[in-house]
Amino acid sequence: MKIALIIIGIIAVIFIVFQIYITMATGKTETQTYKIIQTEKDFEIRFYPSTTMAMITSSAKTYKELGSSGFSKLASYIFGGNNEKKQIAMTSPVHMDISDTMSSMSFVMPANYNKDNLPLPNNSDVQITTSPDEYVAAITFGGFASQEKIKKETAILENALHEKQISFYGHFRYLGYNPPYQIFGRRNEIIVAIHWDKK
Repeated sequence: MKIALIIIGIIAVIFIVFQIYITMATGKTETQTYKIIQTEKDFEIRFYPSTTMAMITSSAKTYKELGSSGFSKLASYIFGGNNEKKQIAMTSPVHMDISDTMSSMSFVMPANYNKDNLPLPNNSDVQITTSPDEYVAAITFGGFASQEKIKKETAILENALHEKQISFYGHFRYLGYNPPYQIFGRRNEIIVAIHWDKK
């Protein structure tokens, strides 16, 4: 019994140390640049400048389906699955645009890359795209994301925008900031493009 408790204690310490390391490493990961324009009770107005992304499209209709089908293709590209066999640093967040017609997942490329100097993907499903400058509304939530949580937070943001009479367009998109094995300090967001003339 005593040995079992010691083993459990050692495993617990290793787990905690690993989670602390992962949390610190995530904090050092390059994050997509944006400027906070206005802070409301439940959400922020942000400006995102144009950025380069690696993207896949999919017929997936849920968070789980899109994650399982898209992540490996994009990860393969940045881990050397390209014509230069180059390793490209992982950044955050991962973008997911989930709809009933056509969904997409995108990795933001590091700031020193653009469409002209990125290696070409070996997998033709991976496309290199450039996002437009845009103003968005963003709501943040913690824990592990799920289809249910995404729907719940989307509804909260949509209702808040209606209350503030802020018009939006396009799909509500999910942003994920953490690796799946990180337990603590998780960050998730829902964003949607808005019409913003208070510049």
